[in-house]
Amino acid sequence: MAKLTISDLDVKGKKVLVRVDFNVPIQNGVINDDNRIVAALPTIKYIIEHGGKAILLSHLGRIKSEEDKKELSLRPVAERLSELLKQDVAFVPVNEGQELEDAIAKMQAGDVLVMENTRFQDIDNDFGKRESGNDPKLGEYWASLGDMFVNDAFGTAHRSHASNVGIATAMEAEGKPVAAGFLIEKEIKFLGNAVDNPEHPFITILGGAKVSDKIGVITNLIPKSDHILIGGGMAYTFMAAMGQNIGTSLFEADKVDLAKKLLDEAGDKLVLPVDTVVTKKFDKDAPARVASGDIQDDEMGMDIGPKTIELFKNTLKGAKTVVWNGPMGVFEMPRFAKGTLEIGRSLAALPDAITIVGGGDSTSAVKQLGIAPKLSHISTGGGASLRYLEGKPLPGIECISDK
Repeated sequence: MAKLTISDLDVKGKKVLVRVDFNVPIQNGVINDDNRIVAALPTIKYIIEHGGKAILLSHLGRIKSEEDKKELSLRPVAERLSELLKQDVAFVPVNEGQELEDAIAKMQAGDVLVMENTRFQDIDNDFGKRESGNDPKLGEYWASLGDMFVNDAFGTAHRSHASNVGIATAMEAEGKPVAAGFLIEKEIKFLGNAVDNPEHPFITILGGAKVSDKIGVITNLIPKSDHILIGGGMAYTFMAAMGQNIGTSLFEADKVDLAKKLLDEAGDKLVLPVDTVVTKKFDKDAPARVASGDIQDDEMGMDIGPKTIELFKNTLKGAKTVVWNGPMGVFEMPRFAKGTLEIGRSLAALPDAITIVGGGDSTSAVKQLGIAPKLSHISTGGGASLRYLEGKPLPGIECISDK
């Protein structure tokens, strides 16, 4: 990786600003999933074990009102981080002003501080959305609080916000180092190699609802992939483009011509479902059947069928690099989750392959199956990983200093 990383920094005695991704699900003050906090631990531990002072910034949810503030404070996150680190973690209930500055001034080597949700800056001011609008003055203020900046929030790397690009821009203007944390370094290592230098056979698996969400990925990876397996709702747009009857299945009428173009470009690289689990109602208990090219006018596709599962499994045999983003069906309904789960099992069974998973439902399937340790990498950023697979620059990574 040609970017400066935290391993290149001398953090001893330094105030290290770290943009982490603590955007975790919280209900009634209780964290339901702390994976993103756990993912940030290597970078935080490196700083405190090397005598640095870790000052952490993160957003949490979307702030539109004062009521949102009550539900989306980072205090529970700081408390959970304290438990994971087995040391006190200071929480400051503001992210600007004297109280924050005094708390930072009191920090000793090895201390950790979490400031309040950065998106609290998106309301109650005269400057619009200061955080998500990348207000340069806010970025400069936050940059003034530290000696160096480490971006470790891959989940927001596709966004240009004050807490990533804004801080980095101000830091570089002052000649202060801007580096990637271990999590971003890992993301770039796996996703970067998959996009730029994959070991072949290289198989891409794409699912989810819309072709429009994955156009860039398909276009970028057609020349690089040996095969692209298409499942989920997006498959029906391709099937419609081939003249197949898809009944009432989810599809994008305005993308049919584009699907035809992609089919022409990809040839036999694009592998589409040969059978589908269909039902007449979008309901978890609705009667279902397997349709092999004979979807009726009043039926909708809900999952890939057994023949497609076997086709996809056979295509995956011998793969050396696999990137998977998006479910194969309506994964949130258990009876229509089989295709997604079977794909997950197939990835876990591949010998000596680099296997990369991104996207919420794909990640959920991996966790449900308990196969995460058998996979090479699970991306922490759905939108960011998609943008990277499209071959597009990510502002949160572009702003990191070159070595």
